[in-house]
Amino acid sequence: MRTGSLRLRLLAGTLAWMLLAIVLVGWGLRGLFQDHVTQQLQAQLVMQLDHLSASVDWVPPGHVTISPMAADPRLAQPLSGLYWQIDRLGAAPQAGVARSRSLWDQVLRLPDAPASYPAGGYSVLPLQDAQGHALLAVARTLQLPEDDAPLLRLVVAGDKALLAEPLQRFTRMLLIALGLLALGLALAVAVQLQLALRPLQLLRARLAAVRSGAAGQLEGSFPQELQPLVNEFNHVLRENADMVQRARTQAGNLAHAVHTPLSILANAAAQERSPLALLVQEQVASARRQVDYHLARARAAAAVRATGLRTPVLPPLRALLRTMQRLHAERHLAFELAPQAQDGAFRGEEQDLYELLGNLIDNAGKSARQRVVVDVQSSQGQLCFTVDDDGPGIPEEEREHMFERGVQLDEQRPGSGLGLDIVRALAETYGGSVQALASPLGGARLRLCLPMAADA
Repeated sequence: MRTGSLRLRLLAGTLAWMLLAIVLVGWGLRGLFQDHVTQQLQAQLVMQLDHLSASVDWVPPGHVTISPMAADPRLAQPLSGLYWQIDRLGAAPQAGVARSRSLWDQVLRLPDAPASYPAGGYSVLPLQDAQGHALLAVARTLQLPEDDAPLLRLVVAGDKALLAEPLQRFTRMLLIALGLLALGLALAVAVQLQLALRPLQLLRARLAAVRSGAAGQLEGSFPQELQPLVNEFNHVLRENADMVQRARTQAGNLAHAVHTPLSILANAAAQERSPLALLVQEQVASARRQVDYHLARARAAAAVRATGLRTPVLPPLRALLRTMQRLHAERHLAFELAPQAQDGAFRGEEQDLYELLGNLIDNAGKSARQRVVVDVQSSQGQLCFTVDDDGPGIPEEEREHMFERGVQLDEQRPGSGLGLDIVRALAETYGGSVQALASPLGGARLRLCLPMAADA
């Protein structure tokens, strides 16, 4: 996933918000649990305070006694973290007139008693013991019924460290649970994104098929959010195809309109032997070469910009070989398709394929003595055609020169020198190439490479 990936943006945004939500939920749940265990501890302290209140007695002339009660065993364990203490208030106040064994030799230092207590008959006090440990305490005042009994303050306190163990255990379990939840949600988000973006992958594959010529338009079922885009793109493809067809038709009409008067001029000049007639013949031939060259370039350029072009190569190739066999019948040449020739599809117009191969095979037929062999192989996304003849061949220093416009290496053979130039122009327009090599048959080999259409 690259930086500009839509998948990465959606995944990063979703995971960020999900992580923030989980952190906030974890923080909130931990706070709620801490409040819960604090309330539980306070409830236990209040229960112990009630038991202590029921067990207090005043014995004249001035003693506080505690009758046996059902108490927490920690009250008898020194410095256990759970304590109670009774203070005497009034004219002769005294702290710790009675206290639990768990306080050992300590006395809790309490603030002044309030004038009244809230509903429930006790107040909650934050305290510290002699070691500086924070305590949670509940206190109330008690007036015994004896006449000389002083006002007493009863306090039950618990070390807040008693809250740490259940809070740590809960925090550990909460982290494990939230971690598993985050992992599950992350996997769910990744799967959901994969499913949500799958139509875009299908759309990309369909676009690649159109670009490579395997399809003429976008096909398949898409979600309703993408279907309008698909419909608009197919509409553009149809308009593009119509535009190319109109351009080809206009090019054909122009070629016909120009060739007709040129043919008339050429026929009229051929009946004369004057210098003017020779000049007219020369200029008409030059005009024909220019028209053919530029019309071929324009037609090929329009085809290259079109999408969805796909032309199978073997049927046109076989048809051309049959045509050339009849065209050169008086020389008894054999035009053969190599047995190992591969089938494939050209990413271009059928008419251009006919013109490209037709020119190469016709030139080979003019040079051949007995045989012309045509082969086609696929290599690195291209179709490579080889046309071999058993003629005299082409000298290496002249192989590149032969593709220049108007050049004809053998002036004794008929031709205008136009065909190979058009072949190179069309091939380069399609992104291909053509070159002359030595043939294993002893003559020349013309190698033409053109873009291959993807499999349908």
